[in-house]
Amino acid sequence: AITHWDVMERFGEATLVSVNLETGRTHQIRVHFSSLGHPLAGDAMYGANPQLGEALGLERQWLHAKQLEFRHPRTHVWTRVKSHYP
Repeated sequence: AITHWDVMERFGEATLVSVNLETGRTHQIRVHFSSLGHPLAGDAMYGANPQLGEALGLERQWLHAKQLEFRHPRTHVWTRVKSHYP
């Protein structure tokens, strides 16, 4: 699995990153960042600090897909879906 990332902004105990995947393995982002010692905020399964998640008011892991691109299963046309950060 190959993951590329860029630091967008730092917030003391947390960092906002932009991630691009060359592969699409299950939990790839979560596993890679946890293995680097930087689990996603709110991700109890992969070792996030529960106090940080609580301080940030998180009820789940802090992970947002801004854009997804895939080949449509029936038409085989490349499809891009975008979603603004909430």
